[in-house]
Order: sequence, then C-alpha cells, then structure tokens
Amino acid sequence: MTASTALPMSRILLLLALAFLVAMPAHAGRKEQKRAETAVQVLREVQSTPDSEIPAALLEKAYAIAVIPEVVKVGMVVGGRRGKGLISVRQADGTWSNPAYIAITGGSFGFQAGVQSADIILVFRTPRGVNNLVNGKFTLGADASVAAGPVGRQAAAATDIELKAEIIAYARTRGLFAGIALDGSALSIDYDAIERVYGAGVRPRELFEGRVRGAPGFIVDFRDQIEEQTSR
Repeated sequence: MTASTALPMSRILLLLALAFLVAMPAHAGRKEQKRAETAVQVLREVQSTPDSEIPAALLEKAYAIAVIPEVVKVGMVVGGRRGKGLISVRQADGTWSNPAYIAITGGSFGFQAGVQSADIILVFRTPRGVNNLVNGKFTLGADASVAAGPVGRQAAAATDIELKAEIIAYARTRGLFAGIALDGSALSIDYDAIERVYGAGVRPRELFEGRVRGAPGFIVDFRDQIEEQTSR
C-alpha cells in the first residue's frame, strides 16, 4: 500500500472504535440472555415436580414473581451469597410485565452446610415489596416481611403466619426444593443489565407498567413461562 492510498492512523482508530460499538450490544446482552434462559428452566423444572412445586393457589394470587438462578456462595471466612435474576409484575389486566433485572446479596440464607449455589424464587403477594425495590435497595424481613413457603403436599399444612408474609421464598439446592429463610438479604435493581437489554434510560417502573415495547425473544420466553405457571 502506497503512502497516497494508506488510511491515516486516526481514521483507522475511528473505524475500529465504530466496529467495537456496533458489536457491543450483542456481546453485552449474552449474560442477560443466559440469565433469563436459566430462570425459565428453573421455574419450569420446579413446577413440573408435583411433590415440590409452588402451590398453584399461591402463584395465581401473586403480585410479582422473581427468579434468581445460581445464587452463589462468596467469601471464605464470613459466609455470604450473591446472585442476579429477573422479576416480573402482574399488570391490571392480568398479564405479566416485561421483567426487570435484579440482584440479591446477603447472608448464608440458611442453606445446608457445604452448598455452594441455589436457585431462588420469590413470590411477592403485595405491591409494597416491589415499590421498595423500585425506590432503592431494600432488605428482606426488614422492609418487607418474608417467610419460607409451603411446597407440594406441605401446602395444606401452611400456617396463617406463613401466608401473611408479603414475600414467600423458595430455594432449590442439590436437587431439593423447599421454602427458605431469607431475612437480612438485600434486593436491588440491576440497572446496567436493564440498559443492556432494553436500551439506555429504561427504568423498572416503565417495565412494570407495560410502557416498554419490543422486548427480545428471551424476555418474551420468561414472561410467557410466568404466565403459564400462574394460570393453570
């Protein structure tokens, strides 16, 4: 290439930067897509096991449902947990909103000794917990009451105290699925993930109120799975 036909270095750098920016959305959304796909799988597998499924009566009355797959253990001396997932809200017409991405952090969650990860499902029975989440990070048990939920055949034995809680919590560990204590765990909105999936400036309230259109397929799949499991 002669000097007259060579591209200036500044132009080469500009072209490389533009190529990087074009490629960013596809790359940046891969983790969020995987998270949504795993959440769909978790909910489907849990609800396909009659002896350990979340009671249909509870899901039918749910205000919101959060699925946080693969919550992992962090720290060596002081035990803690951290994970990311999705939450969808039932709208006034009975349909489910596009989900917002969320994160959970906190203590040991009452897991069995040696358990390194778990899939968490939270059933919100009132708007208060969701409002607290939208307004900022909040703590389960302090800003919204939470209780371990009944499963399968245990549902008939659930106490009134359990079912008065605003949030009912479940976990799947080592193939087992049961209610779990999550007091002291913090929930927060994952704004970076929302931006990567829906675009800049999208807020969780807009998602929950149905004001965001054009969701990608993996978001539709999550929303459809919630719909399927709450309308049986």
